[in-house]
Amino acid sequence: MPSASRPPVSKALIQRLQWGDLDVAYLRRLVEIARDEDLAGLGLRRRPRRAGDCSTASVAGAPRQGSAVLVAREPLIACGLGLVPLVLTAYGGRVEAQFSVRDGAAVPPGKVLATLRGDPRVLLAAERILLNFLQRLSGIATHTRRHADALGRGRTRLLDTRKTTPGYRVLEKYAVACGGGWNHRLGLFDRVMLKDNHLALLGFAGCNARARAPAADSAVRLGAAVIAARKAAPGLPVEIEVDRPDQIQAALSAGADVILLDNFTVPQLRRAVARIGGRAFTEASGGITLRTLPRLRGLGLDFVSTGALVHHSVWADIGMDWRP
Repeated sequence: MPSASRPPVSKALIQRLQWGDLDVAYLRRLVEIARDEDLAGLGLRRRPRRAGDCSTASVAGAPRQGSAVLVAREPLIACGLGLVPLVLTAYGGRVEAQFSVRDGAAVPPGKVLATLRGDPRVLLAAERILLNFLQRLSGIATHTRRHADALGRGRTRLLDTRKTTPGYRVLEKYAVACGGGWNHRLGLFDRVMLKDNHLALLGFAGCNARARAPAADSAVRLGAAVIAARKAAPGLPVEIEVDRPDQIQAALSAGADVILLDNFTVPQLRRAVARIGGRAFTEASGGITLRTLPRLRGLGLDFVSTGALVHHSVWADIGMDWRP
């Protein structure tokens, strides 16, 4: 069990983003970028002379009112529904959305996520962008839920990483939270994390791999780096990555809040947790998969982190079906 002197897990270490935590102006901008890619060739050096939805414009005598439903075609965790009104507004509005589920809900195949009623020209033009957002985010949430289930309930929490699609980080981390995971650091701004390349600059990571312990001067440098970090960024947690058991003591002596055990075997993790003895939070990372997660139960780890929650996810199958 953790040492009584160690503080409880706080929002400074991990959190679960909620929809209300996201900046609406940022979300609108993402939606506008997606819309302008589709309607006006955004990103091309030479834009098309004619913009707009040429397909729908070519359909003569289209009705003034239409109805469609967003439907799950496979079991999934719903995510991104808050973007639906923003997308419809970006395409001119004149469509109302009625939701049947909430983000984070587990839905079976055939379940209607939302019913859309209004101008069919808006529905048809916005269809692909709506589905792109929902399929991507629901895919991450669904993939995360599989990992959370594989890890099981207990003290160890499943974390994401900064391995996210550029520009979409908070949305993808929100999707991880909807799937039952926890959000690690949101960026470089919210913790000090001394990883292998930082330690290499200190002469710490360059130790001979066969050495029983890091060189004394490396440990001193590491301690000095943690002291400097606390002065430069007071109030932020300090995390240190180690990739060998003999580096643990130096990280402890330096006063790390979190020790990241990178690519440790299960026996090594068990011994590392016992050695740390609650004097720092423990995080396992590297080589974490659905197959290996069950082996990490019961080891006493505080956290397990993997970028696979995002970068190995597959889009969920969601469709928009027209209703007469």
